[in-house]
Amino acid sequence: MLILVLVGLAVGVTTVLFGFGGGFVTVPVILLVDATRGPDALRIAIATSALVMLVNSAVAASATRRSVLAHLRGRQRLFALLAAGGSTGGGAALFVPSVVPRWGFVAYIVVTVIDILLRPGFLRRRDADGSFTQSHPRRIPDSWGLPIGGIAAFLGVGGSVMTVPMMRRSGLDMGLATSLANPLTVAIAAPALVVASTFGSSVTSAPGMVGTVDVTSAIALLAGATLVIIPLRRRPPRVPDTLHAWAYLTLLVVAATTVAVTG
Repeated sequence: MLILVLVGLAVGVTTVLFGFGGGFVTVPVILLVDATRGPDALRIAIATSALVMLVNSAVAASATRRSVLAHLRGRQRLFALLAAGGSTGGGAALFVPSVVPRWGFVAYIVVTVIDILLRPGFLRRRDADGSFTQSHPRRIPDSWGLPIGGIAAFLGVGGSVMTVPMMRRSGLDMGLATSLANPLTVAIAAPALVVASTFGSSVTSAPGMVGTVDVTSAIALLAGATLVIIPLRRRPPRVPDTLHAWAYLTLLVVAATTVAVTG
């Protein structure tokens, strides 16, 4: 458990710096912890990820400046569609063969990494002076809420791998894009967690489990994460924007590699 608490510290850092809510770290870690559960291990990892992401993202969002959260004002339809997608994806993850979300997770990240590397706007700035134009950034279309929520909950990743690149290409810097990813993750993770807790018992049952959620491991991860989320969100480290973007990309590669070689 001490190891999970220490890993939770890293989860907290990724929540603040990358908007992940912990999903990209939690899924590989829980996959290793529950590897003995066989085919159910990935379902448990995805459901447990929903709990970790929900708590971490909610804590991070609550500690975010109101002037930052104002960028999401009036986006009720986007939040509603994210939630609808979250419940649908979370339910689907319970009953498909584990190979589907496992390699879906890997493929999802590989496609994103290729897109980040090849298309301008994420690693390469658009403006000649090296700055972003943030006065009238393009918003994520409401209609994207359903597929983002569905894919994110199905794979246990929280949606930030879609929303952060979309917001960054719209003209936001990494700090703002990752901050806004946290409340969007809450909208996805909450219904996904309800579905996993309510219907997951028909898939697997064991001590320390609620549905397919490994509550014991989640508590250990959250114990470490919450120690760093609030202070880092209130006083975020000053990371150069380009370095921030490359670190985001690197973490995606590490997460995909871990899931691909585990089990």
